[in-house]
Amino acid sequence: MKQFKVVVEKHPDGYVAYPLGLKGVVVGEGDTYEEALADVKSAIRFHIETFGQDMLEGESTVLEACIAETGVAI
Repeated sequence: MKQFKVVVEKHPDGYVAYPLGLKGVVVGEGDTYEEALADVKSAIRFHIETFGQDMLEGESTVLEACIAETGVAI
């Protein structure tokens, strides 16, 4: 069992989730937070089964993921 940190975004039409610590693009989606997490879990499993353990980026150094917002003059 390997633990992955997952970023979950809420959009007007549902949720999108993607893991940290994998090579390649892995995305899950759903109408709810729980559906997106379940979908990304399935996508992670499929990605590793299809492309192998080489898709793991080794031991993740990400301890915590945060979302911040800042203003930039453009």
